[in-house]
Formats: sequence, C-alpha cells, structure tokens
Amino acid sequence: MEILTVTGYKPMELNIFKEDDPRIAFIKAAVEKRLIGFIEEGLEWVLVSGQMGVELWTAEVVLDLKEQYDINLGIFPPFENQESRWPEPLQEKYQELMMVADFFKPIYKGEYKGAFQFKAKNMWLADKSDACLVLMDDEFPGSTRFFHQAAKEQENYPIYTITPADLDDIVEEMRMSDPDYWG
Repeated sequence: MEILTVTGYKPMELNIFKEDDPRIAFIKAAVEKRLIGFIEEGLEWVLVSGQMGVELWTAEVVLDLKEQYDINLGIFPPFENQESRWPEPLQEKYQELMMVADFFKPIYKGEYKGAFQFKAKNMWLADKSDACLVLMDDEFPGSTRFFHQAAKEQENYPIYTITPADLDDIVEEMRMSDPDYWG
C-alpha cells in the first residue's frame, strides 16, 4: 500500500470543543501508531479532505512524522474555502496545513454548491487511495458513515479502523509510560 486515506469524526461528534482537549493527544497517538506501521510497510502518501477533527489531527501527525520518515501529505477538500464557517483558530490551523502539505487541491473549484460535493469527495478519496484508516465506532458512525459506505463500494479496498477499544489501549499505554504511574 502506497496511498492511504484517513478520516474520522469531527470534534463536536466526540464532544471536543477546544483544541487543548487532552483526548486529542490520545487520538493523535492512535493515528500515529497505525501510520508508523503502514510507513514501515511502504506507505508513501496520506490523503485527507482536511475536515476539522480527525483529519486535521492526522495532517498534524503526518507533518510530525516527516521529521523521521519519508511520508507525504495530500489535502483534497471537497470545494474551495471549506473552512470559511469554522471557528477562527481552526481556520488558521487549516490554512497553515494547506501551505505546508505536499499537495493541496480542492476537488471542486468554487464555494460550496451542495451535498453532492461531499459524496464526490468520498468517492474520489476512496478511488485514489489503496486503503483507508477510519476512526469510527460501528454503533455510532456519525458523519464517518458516508465515507465508510463509499469505501465499502470499492473492490479489493482494505478498510482499517481505529475503534473505541483501540483508543482505550492507547490511553492505557500512555498512562503506563508515565513514570508517575508506577510511583
């Protein structure tokens, strides 16, 4: 696998409303752990649409991994200025990531025109990647269900997941790696 699409929940679907929420560190650690495994097996590109939440956090993880690994980040939003209605700190983060990504190109020129753009984005990302990594709970799929459905329609397209149980494992690993935990 050379190209992986990563997606997952938006912050509000996880009841995360601040960028300094400690749960973000656990999510990023889980994504990083999975990405390192894929990179060591030959992964070259990580694709995201740049939506707030798991995708922006993944973009940050990829940029951190660039210090140690030969990995590229592609951001393909469904349309131009997708961040225009987001909170200002997230708009700034998105614009910074747009500038430092290895590749950035909106799938549709112009502003939001309709839900069809999101559907087309999901189909495009699934079509252009070799597999996907989705942070999702099957019982509460939220907005991730739309990409997950597009991914399931692809032939021979591996769908890897990060589940709530995986996040619990990461939380425990991080707690146990803290020297104070054993004190």
